[in-house]
Order: sequence, then C-alpha cells, then structure tokens
Amino acid sequence: MILPGLAGRCPRCGKGKLFDGFLTLKPECENCGLDYGFADSGDGPAVFVMFAVGFLVIALVLWTEISYSPPLWVHALIWVPVTIALSLGALRAFKGVLIGLQYRHSAAEGVIDRSDDA
Repeated sequence: MILPGLAGRCPRCGKGKLFDGFLTLKPECENCGLDYGFADSGDGPAVFVMFAVGFLVIALVLWTEISYSPPLWVHALIWVPVTIALSLGALRAFKGVLIGLQYRHSAAEGVIDRSDDA
C-alpha cells in the first residue's frame, strides 16, 4: 500500500491513477473500477508533512547557522522556497499513502453506538 500510494496509483490494482489534478481524487480507478468514494484523508497528510518537513528544514537551518552564520536574508532566501517545495512535493505522496492505508485497513468514519446507553 505504500508504494502505490507514493506513486499516486490505485490502492487495489496499483495501475490506475489515483489523482485527477494535483490533490483532487478521481471518482474511480480507470483500470479496476474501484470507487474512490471511501477515500477521505482529511488533514492527515498536511499534519504529517508539517512534522516531517518542519523537522528536516529546522535541522538544516540550525546546521547552516552553526556552520556558516549567514545573514537572516540569506536564510529567508534559501529556506522559504525549500520549505514550500518540500511541502508541496510531499503532500501528494502522503495523501496517496494515507488513502492506500485507509483502503487496506477498511478504515471508515467513526460511529458511536448509543444503543446501550441508559
């Protein structure tokens, strides 16, 4: 489920495309006909991207500051575009992986059973 998700492919057959645009899902797989109506990754991909990219960029910023001590404008010139590029690049991959895992584990929206409440 990880590799098809990273490649933006169908979680069932691994051949059909998962995305219609950059982050927009297709209605179904053109290869196996899997309906993507189950897929709702929510804010999960954004959270994982923020943690992963944030950790990486902050580590690199600190290393650069300790090693070279460039002026603040150089940091901004380097790290703002790097952060945006890494975030956008990782967002699609993380969304594909989370949808693949959601399919693999038959994850669905949580439902509270209140029939046993007194």
